[in-house]
Amino acid sequence: MSNYLTVALSEIGITVTGKTPLSEHPEDFGDEILFVTPSDSFDSKFINQTIRKLSHHGAQKLHGKILPANSILVTCIGSVGKVAINKKVCITNQQINSIILKASFHTDYIYYVLKNNYRLLRNRANGSTVLPLLNKTDFDSLMIKVHAQFLVQQKIADVLSCLDKKIELNNRINAELEAMAKTLYDYWFVQFDFPNEEGEPYKSSGGKMVYNSILKREIPLGWKTESILNNCNIIDCLHSKKPDLVWESENYYLLQLENILDNGLIDISEKYYVSQKDYFIWTSRIELKQYDIVMTNAGRTAAFAQIPNHINCGIGRNITAIRPINISPNYFFLSLSSIDIQRQILTSLDNGAFFKSFNVRGIKALQLLRPINKIEHKFEDTIKGIIDKRNLLVKENSELKKLRDWLLPMLMNGQVTVR
Repeated sequence: MSNYLTVALSEIGITVTGKTPLSEHPEDFGDEILFVTPSDSFDSKFINQTIRKLSHHGAQKLHGKILPANSILVTCIGSVGKVAINKKVCITNQQINSIILKASFHTDYIYYVLKNNYRLLRNRANGSTVLPLLNKTDFDSLMIKVHAQFLVQQKIADVLSCLDKKIELNNRINAELEAMAKTLYDYWFVQFDFPNEEGEPYKSSGGKMVYNSILKREIPLGWKTESILNNCNIIDCLHSKKPDLVWESENYYLLQLENILDNGLIDISEKYYVSQKDYFIWTSRIELKQYDIVMTNAGRTAAFAQIPNHINCGIGRNITAIRPINISPNYFFLSLSSIDIQRQILTSLDNGAFFKSFNVRGIKALQLLRPINKIEHKFEDTIKGIIDKRNLLVKENSELKKLRDWLLPMLMNGQVTVR
């Protein structure tokens, strides 16, 4: 008996294409049933929450589209081939085909099989290059190779799931650390209740405040605002043609927009490698080092992240580097999320023909809140451990993803087996 089966997707379960309720029936939307679209987080293995939800009334109108928990969801229009598992009952829109698995197939295992067949899913899609489409007929007939024994499926899934669980745990810890850092910054530099000489909260204990015309609010006596140019070097990217993707060394790569996460961290599990020659050209202005800030100019406007100590690389197109010089680096990093900086960014956006942008001119115009040195340095000492821990967990996740993606194809084709 063969250790493998070659089956169509329609043979491993019931396939379902989603549907969107009509907008003229607002009563069909609510907060009770998850409504999954490709805009929801397919970067994670599981989908627990969605941007939009349906009412029970709306879900009943689409009763044939209701998916039980632990169905496999696959994006099939546009960004074809993204896979996730729903942890709650849900309905998807028409851009997603789903599989309600038969009991003889392990849910996590089939998830990893489809992840391993990303290129197959993409190649089966037709339509324009702008909007590829994998229709239900082609989706149903797609042939995949799976391990025949359920116990083997389970063992493989357990190995890969352990890695994903650790990645998810690190992400949850990082979210808590991010919340701690932002809360501490807000307490000290928005509410101004940093500890005074007696260890009491400054503003609440009657600390003197003065009006600042630039920030248009009161700040503690002795504090000031300064131009970012007095405190940082600002280095624009090259505006020449994007270099070819070439691997010559692990050390030669350029950060891309997708490496800059929305939580202020850098993810280099996917690197854009370039030749040594191109690397030296693209780092002629700056080679990134610890505490540098990278900020997006277009595409994702004014997203930013701090470079940790394990990254040295160049910046790609539509990215500006900011190097703190006369300011505490972690204080500066957290200040970029403050209401003062974000308000300045919003009023300095350039409206182009297709999207908004925030260019180097806007960055150079930013005004920073500067506390007295004693307070800034005390905050830096307090916050450093939290920032370092976050960066360490991101580095660990990058290594875990590499290990998972290295093991995945070998476990599927039998090069590696689980005893």
